[in-house]
Amino acid sequence: MAHPQLSGEQQGLFDRAAALIDVDRMRRLNQDLTAIHSPTGRERRASEFMVRWLAEAGIESWVQPMGELSANAVGRIRGTGGGPSLLLYAPIDTHLEGNADDLPWAGPTLRPDMVPTVEERDGLIIGLGASNPKAMVTTLAEAVRVVRAAGVPLKGDLMLAYAGGGMPVDLAGPGNRGLSDGVAHLLTRGVHTDFALVMKPGNAVYHEEPGLCWFKISVKGTMGYAGMPHNLPRFRSSIVPAAKVILALQDWLPRYTERNSAGQVAPQGWIATVRSGWPERVSFPSATTEIYLDVRCHPRTPPAEVRAQVEEAIADILKRHPEIELEWEMTASLPGASTDPANWIIRSAIRGWEVVEGKPHPEPPRTSGQTDISMIRNLGIPTARTGWVSAPEKTPDALRQGLGGMGVSYPPDFAVTCKKLVYSIVDTCTRTRAETGAVRSA
Repeated sequence: MAHPQLSGEQQGLFDRAAALIDVDRMRRLNQDLTAIHSPTGRERRASEFMVRWLAEAGIESWVQPMGELSANAVGRIRGTGGGPSLLLYAPIDTHLEGNADDLPWAGPTLRPDMVPTVEERDGLIIGLGASNPKAMVTTLAEAVRVVRAAGVPLKGDLMLAYAGGGMPVDLAGPGNRGLSDGVAHLLTRGVHTDFALVMKPGNAVYHEEPGLCWFKISVKGTMGYAGMPHNLPRFRSSIVPAAKVILALQDWLPRYTERNSAGQVAPQGWIATVRSGWPERVSFPSATTEIYLDVRCHPRTPPAEVRAQVEEAIADILKRHPEIELEWEMTASLPGASTDPANWIIRSAIRGWEVVEGKPHPEPPRTSGQTDISMIRNLGIPTARTGWVSAPEKTPDALRQGLGGMGVSYPPDFAVTCKKLVYSIVDTCTRTRAETGAVRSA
């Protein structure tokens, strides 16, 4: 379906707002925000900072508390009425603690992009979360600021929100935070709109994302003692059979991906954690070895179906290795979700991308990254994901390894995405709900 072009008046509003995008202002905000430590479950300082920043820009804003150390941030520009409401959203928590607790699991040392301090090098901003999520937070804030500063006459409300708990983690200490609990709190407590736009890494527009399923596989044996011979009849290792299970799962995972790939999603799976015994009691081999598995799920493959496929894989492993004893369970699940590609917000985001990039929007590479977007869609809001080049060409090789890129940002790059966001804001919030299809028949 062809998406309508902007009218002459709307084009003028877009041009006026886009001309106000200030790369230096974004650089300063990105630096200030990166310097505020906001690991999952302790995001309140960053959220409070953004509420103050929005208020100084003349935007109505408030903190949505989720405990002593955690909070969401919300901003709003009220429309005159009759138009669709639009939510701009990004998480605000980082994926690491940024201290010695991350070692050695994040590497032998913490690199500059893994700690909550700010370094500027060759135009790059380096620090924990500088790109994901702090560049996203920055870009959305600038888009809302320029729309207000340009005096764009919005018919529908423009909402801006940042939530904690967005990382795919489950942290017991801060109150079982993570797994999109912040955005769920946000949307079930008054912040709900006709459409949503979310900024994530990747210079493309997506209408669907995967969910995730976590599994724990416990391989059983008996506790042993290192002074005993290996052929002791009453001793059974849990660690050596677990190695066989790991290799068998690693062989199965590509077949799972091939079986469940379609559309914009190619769901991957990874063996993420293996745990066994006591490091302080090395002489006593453990009776249990635990294997933790993250399996991403396609929007059209619900978690129950993923569980059934994992059950098939484990049954096959046990058939080939009847000597192995194990138990397993699914420990977490977040279903994926899609928005109809013909929906207004998807077509608007693609049109904005094409206007700014000056070329047709390509078919994006398939993704496997789980995001808060699936929660937003599953809670009833049609959502488009748009993004930017999240790993600048000038990023040093040493900062590209692993999750390299999450802590390296380049403001001129995300300024391009800001312009795309402004296009969709003008395109959507200056029209009536009927024009955008937001009015739905009963």
